[in-house]
Amino acid sequence: MKARLIPFEVAPQALKPMIELEKTLKNSGLELKLIELVKTRASQINGCAYCIHMHTKDTRANGETEERLYLLSAWRESPLYSDRERAALAWAEALTLVAETHAPDEDYAELKQHFTPAEQVNLTLLIGAINAWNRLAIGFRSVHPVEANRAAA
Repeated sequence: MKARLIPFEVAPQALKPMIELEKTLKNSGLELKLIELVKTRASQINGCAYCIHMHTKDTRANGETEERLYLLSAWRESPLYSDRERAALAWAEALTLVAETHAPDEDYAELKQHFTPAEQVNLTLLIGAINAWNRLAIGFRSVHPVEANRAAA
């Protein structure tokens, strides 16, 4: 696969607000592991290899376990995720698939039990941002880094 174009090279000014939003969300009080789990899950749903690669690598660097990453797409069937994480993952799935789900009341009710109103807004912005990043990466065919020996094969 070859990239169609590299957004940061052709429109860096347009991406600056997205970068600032990422910085704000990283410092919003949401746990870094939670942020990366949500980004990874939305990227799995969207099929964004570039973002899945990035966020699984980032979350492992922050101490996330391989087992939880392997089971992320089946989080509903695994006891490895906290109630707060489950609420965030359900909200991430609902908003990533919003045309199908219409953000169900039951998912929002669960979200309200585990997140303050400000955290709800920050989490929702996080979900919107990763979906925008996924669309940039998928639309322009961003290629995730590969090991040199694999790329040559």
